[in-house]
Amino acid sequence: MIRWLHAEHEALPDTRLALPPGSDAPGLLAAGGELTPERLREAYSKGVFPWYSDGQPVLWWSPDPRMVLMTDEFKLSRSLRKTVAKFIRTPGCELRIDSAFERVITACAATPRDGQDGTWILPEMVDAYRHWHQLGSVHSFETWIGGELAGGLYGVSLGRMFFGESMFSHRTDASKIALAALVCFCRDHGVAMIDCQQRTGHLASMGARELPRTEFERRLTLSLGAPPIRDWTYHPSMWRHLASVNAGAEAVKEQS
Repeated sequence: MIRWLHAEHEALPDTRLALPPGSDAPGLLAAGGELTPERLREAYSKGVFPWYSDGQPVLWWSPDPRMVLMTDEFKLSRSLRKTVAKFIRTPGCELRIDSAFERVITACAATPRDGQDGTWILPEMVDAYRHWHQLGSVHSFETWIGGELAGGLYGVSLGRMFFGESMFSHRTDASKIALAALVCFCRDHGVAMIDCQQRTGHLASMGARELPRTEFERRLTLSLGAPPIRDWTYHPSMWRHLASVNAGAEAVKEQS
C-alpha cells in the first residue's frame, strides 16, 4: 500500500516502506501533499524526492539502489578535459552560480529527454524550487558563452550534500562543463557525494555508481550533520581540483 499524505504536516513514511525492486513502481513511497519548502526539506533530508507527470498527484520516491556521484570518483574523458580547459581560458566564456536560476530551471523543463514524453518539471515544481532557491537551498551552475546562457544545471544543497536535479545544453558539452564545475566546487567545500537519484548511462560514464539505500542514507545523515555552505560565490581557484579529477576514480578501478 502507498501512503496518501492527507495533512500538511503528516510525516513521510519510513523509506523501508517504498515499493521494492521488481514491483510496478520501484521506489515509490507516498503520494499527495504539497511542494512547500518545509515538505521538500523533510523529504530531501530523508533521501526522498518528488517526481511525477502532469495530471498525477505529487509522487514521492526513495529508490533502492540509489545512483550517486562520489566527487573523488568523477571521470572526465580526455576530450572533455580539453574542452573544459579551453573554456576556462577563453575570453567570453564564464562559469556563474545562481545568476539566472529561473532561466536554468525553465530550460531544464523544456529540454527533451530520451524515453520521456513531456517533462516532470511541471510549472508547480518550477514555482516550488524557485521559492526554495530564494530561501537559499537550491542553486544553479551556469555556463555562459559570449554573454549568452549556453547550459547549466540546478540542484538542492543541505548540509554538505548536493542533490542534482536536472541539466540542459544549448551548446555542445555546456552542461558537462557545468557538472565539472559543480564537482570542483563540491571538492572545494568538502562535499563528498552528489545524489543523482536514478541510474543513467551518461552519469555512469562520468563515474557515478549505485549504492544500496541503507548505505546512501548512512552517508546522507553524515553529510546533513555538517555545517551548510555559506559562500556560493564563484571563485576561479576552484578549478584547481580539475587537475586531480580521475585520480580517485582510477584508484577505485585498481581496487576492483
